[in-house]
Amino acid sequence: MKKFINVDKTYDGMRIDRFLRNQFGQIPQGLIEKNLRNGKIKLNQKKIKSSKKIQLNDKIELYNFEFKQEINQNKKKFIPSNEIVKENESLIIENNDNFIVLNKQSGISVQGGTKSKKNIIDIFSKSELFKDTKPFSVHRLDKDTSGVFIIAKNRETAQLFTSLFRLRKVYKTYLAICNGELILNDKGSIKNELIRYENKKKIIEKAETKYEVLDKNNNATFIELHPITGRKHQLRKQLFNLGNSIIGDKKYNSTHNSKMNNKNLMLHSYEIKFKINEKKYTFRAIPPDYFRNMLKTKRLNF
Repeated sequence: MKKFINVDKTYDGMRIDRFLRNQFGQIPQGLIEKNLRNGKIKLNQKKIKSSKKIQLNDKIELYNFEFKQEINQNKKKFIPSNEIVKENESLIIENNDNFIVLNKQSGISVQGGTKSKKNIIDIFSKSELFKDTKPFSVHRLDKDTSGVFIIAKNRETAQLFTSLFRLRKVYKTYLAICNGELILNDKGSIKNELIRYENKKKIIEKAETKYEVLDKNNNATFIELHPITGRKHQLRKQLFNLGNSIIGDKKYNSTHNSKMNNKNLMLHSYEIKFKINEKKYTFRAIPPDYFRNMLKTKRLNF
């Protein structure tokens, strides 16, 4: 049995293996490679490699290719209610033809994963704002981090933002409340090497963040952070390494205070700046109530 798929502009420039996962679910890479080698998956009647990028109006041919994704009953796909969709739509800061900017709530992932079902992408997939398209995630924001988050409305804009982030042309400002008094100059840079693991492989990455202390006492520090590099959990790791972990951080906690683990993460994406076609954009997200209440509790000024 033969099946044909015509590539529309939404997928122009996407790798063939990523496209297949987008269409059929989490197909094992080995299965994709095998079917490409055997000619069961062709592009414009030609054999290709999994890294081949598809283009607008390309024709993908599938020969007797079937993939039934095994669904664990404990990992059912998240289907947002209309109330959840409306709730998140109410958090939108900017809405135009190419992207939206959201003041993301803490406790919600950007994309679904093994540890979390509720996520921003699935929610906005059901929104009328994306009726004729789909939401594209263009950058990361940890599940427990609140604040400014961008979602592209089309692939072209998503690719543009991806390039801007890669070239460090998007300028982000975070606010954090840390445990203890930060023993550094009130303004400067934090430069160090961060360690992460891919399976058992140890990876060391250079990280840099510019910072400015907004207020502090012997109990806590209110700090503004400008990440230069974009390492995973960069801000949380760097402050933890200094002995001043962010209040509410369950993973990187230098206080060993079990009561702190019940708090929200006091890390907020406050501002984002970028320029498209010589037009400058600046978006800010007001910190949540629990963040401002923590400032009062710690006797810190905003």
